[in-house]
Amino acid sequence: MAKLYLVNHTEALFSSYSLHRRPLDVEGRPIGRMPPHTPASDQIPLMHQCDLMYLRDMGPRPSDAAVAPPEFVRLAAHPLRWQLLSELAGGDYRVRELVERVGEPQNLVSYHLRLLREGGLVTARRSSFDGRDSYYRLELDRCAEALAASGAALHPALRQVPAPPRRPVVRVRSRRVAVLFVCTGNSARSPIAEALLHHHSAGRVTTASAGTSPKPHLHPHAVRVLRESFGIDLSGRRTQHVDDLAGRRFDHVITLCDKAREVCPEFGPRQVHWSMADPGAAGDTGQAGYAAFEHAAADIDTRVRHLMPVLNTPETLARSAP
Repeated sequence: MAKLYLVNHTEALFSSYSLHRRPLDVEGRPIGRMPPHTPASDQIPLMHQCDLMYLRDMGPRPSDAAVAPPEFVRLAAHPLRWQLLSELAGGDYRVRELVERVGEPQNLVSYHLRLLREGGLVTARRSSFDGRDSYYRLELDRCAEALAASGAALHPALRQVPAPPRRPVVRVRSRRVAVLFVCTGNSARSPIAEALLHHHSAGRVTTASAGTSPKPHLHPHAVRVLRESFGIDLSGRRTQHVDDLAGRRFDHVITLCDKAREVCPEFGPRQVHWSMADPGAAGDTGQAGYAAFEHAAADIDTRVRHLMPVLNTPETLARSAP
C-alpha cells in the first residue's frame, strides 16, 4: 500500500509540474519541455527514478531478497577456478606449472588462486627445493565439508556427512596396483606413507618407498608415531635407495619431498607430487620434535585416504591387469 501511494503521489506530482519544469531522463539529464498532453506512460523513467529514491530506505521486499549461494558454489562455479581445483586434485603444483596446464596468464591464475586460498579450498607452502617457489595444494577434507554444507543450504534433506573414501576392491586374478613413495632420506615421510597405504588397503595394494639420498635408519619418531597412532610396527625396518628399485614399474609414483621431485627417476606412467615439510628437519628428538611427526603423519594419512578411491578407478585396474 505504501508503494502504491507513493507511485500515485508521484504521478500527481508530475502532472502538476510538467508545464513548469523540464523532466529528466533515467540518467538525470534534461530532455526538454514536456507538452501538456504528454501521457503518464512517457513519464515512467522519471517516476521510476523517484520511486526508487523514496523506497530505498523502506527495506527490501521478501520477494526481492536475493539469497547468496554458499561460498563453495561461488568459488567452484567459475570455470578457471574449477579447472585449477581439478588440476590440484591430482597433486601439488607450482604457479608456473598451473599456468602451463590451464593455458592462462600467470597474473590471472595467481588472482584466482588467491581467492581459493581465502576460501580455504587451497593452501600453499614454500618449496624446500627453491624458496622462491610455492606449491599449491587442494584441501580435500575442506572441499568435502564445504560441498556437504552447500547441499544442506539448498535443502535439509541434502544434509549429509561426507563419507570416508572407500577402500579399493581389487579384481580377482588381476595384478595388484603398485604404488611407490619417494622422499630424500626415506626415513620419515615416504615410509610413513607406505605403511599407511599398506595398512588402509589391508595389503591389497603393493607398496614401496625409497629415498634419493637415504639415511641409514628410520627416524625413531616415525617408528613411534606409527605405533602409537595407527598400531603399525616398523621397528627394524631399513631404508633403501631409489636405485635399488631400478627395473621395477609402478602404477603410481608419489614424491613427498620437493628436492626428491626434481631428481626422482621415472618408474611408471603416473607421477604426482605431495609437497610436505620434513618433520625431522629441526633435528629435535624430544617431545617438541615428536609433535611435528604427529602432524606429518596425520597429514599423510588424509592424503592416503583420499588416494584410495583413485586406486580403484577402472582405468587403474585395467592398466594393472597382466
